[in-house]
Amino acid sequence: MGSLSLVIWSFFALLCPILNSGNEVVASSRGGPFRLAETEVAIGAAQAGICASAVTIHGYRCQEFNVRTDDGYILSAQRIPEGLAGGGGSSRPPVLLQHGVLVDGMTWLLNSPQQSLAMILADRGFDVWIANIRGTRYSRRHVTLDPSKPEFWNWTWDDLVMHDLPALLDFVFQQTGQKIHYVGHSMGTLMALATFSERKQIDKVKSAALLSPIAFLSHMTTALGVVAAKAFVGEITTLFGLSEFNPKGDAVASLLKALCAQPGVDCYDLLTALTGKNCCLNASTVELFLKNEPQSTSTKNLVHLAQTVRDGKLTKYDYGNAYFNVAHYGESKPPSYNLANIPNDLPIFLSYGGQDALSDVKDVETLLDSLKFHDVEKLHVQYIKDYAHADFIMGVTAKDVVYNQIVEFFRSNQLN
Repeated sequence: MGSLSLVIWSFFALLCPILNSGNEVVASSRGGPFRLAETEVAIGAAQAGICASAVTIHGYRCQEFNVRTDDGYILSAQRIPEGLAGGGGSSRPPVLLQHGVLVDGMTWLLNSPQQSLAMILADRGFDVWIANIRGTRYSRRHVTLDPSKPEFWNWTWDDLVMHDLPALLDFVFQQTGQKIHYVGHSMGTLMALATFSERKQIDKVKSAALLSPIAFLSHMTTALGVVAAKAFVGEITTLFGLSEFNPKGDAVASLLKALCAQPGVDCYDLLTALTGKNCCLNASTVELFLKNEPQSTSTKNLVHLAQTVRDGKLTKYDYGNAYFNVAHYGESKPPSYNLANIPNDLPIFLSYGGQDALSDVKDVETLLDSLKFHDVEKLHVQYIKDYAHADFIMGVTAKDVVYNQIVEFFRSNQLN
């Protein structure tokens, strides 16, 4: 529990889960196949990770795909087209699972198949797709940019809203010909909420399940969380000379050491201190997590998340002065994402925990206030008193407490 990897993931991933034919499918979200640059190689044995290491070993079929965003990033996506009993086909409703920051799609697959949401959905008749955003280990490619260069990392979650999520939804929609059920955890909920608030992708989404939702972050209750957020407000890229925030690098280790030395910050039980007291984690699952996570993100992305903590508002990235904001947005302050603009008839399942120190109850209440005019029959809210942030994706009780409810929610909205 004292691992540096777990510590860094615990804060930032929550602040702010055999190739079928042996062949890779490379496709653009905007059309047909494309050819990667000479420096970009097809997924080989070392890159076939998620399907080979976490899905097919349990007897499930799994396919690996690459999806190109309209700004040139190449995202890895996995598909579990059927359950153990088979029965795949075009009639299976597609579901897209979107992870949070500093982790990847493996987070949906860390428990046993009987306890992991991806397999549960596949066994219940869904066509399961797993997303991996830019910068994570299987999505470190671009048609022209090199991940060792700063230009590759010049993005925030605004770009995930503008480019990554649309590309993934477009691709799944093209492959299946059906509207998509969406599941997001932590920053995966932020991506969806911001997208829907701009009335984008609504024509491709049938419903959305938001776990431990992140939209407002001003009520975090942990000293380390607050100190870390403050550390990321400002020109941290200049301070550290970092464009890629690599949780396994020396610079991040030094940052964490400095944060833990701040007055009032107790880094003894870091997982509990940062995420809240998770009730239902299995030690073997946490160990498997540490073998796979955390993943890199852009330092600029963490600055953007920290701005959300500081300002108590949900806005696009603040470039720090009126001149730069005008250059990017045509106005001196970054535009807001108005969550009240989310279509009132979009079916939403929202689940949050009473022990969550990051998706704090007060902040979730602010989110719910933004949705106060949502159709009552379309908004399902679940409050779980004993759950904290990680319980929603790794909790051994999540199947009974949360996932079965998600399945029923999706089924009830399938004919809409």
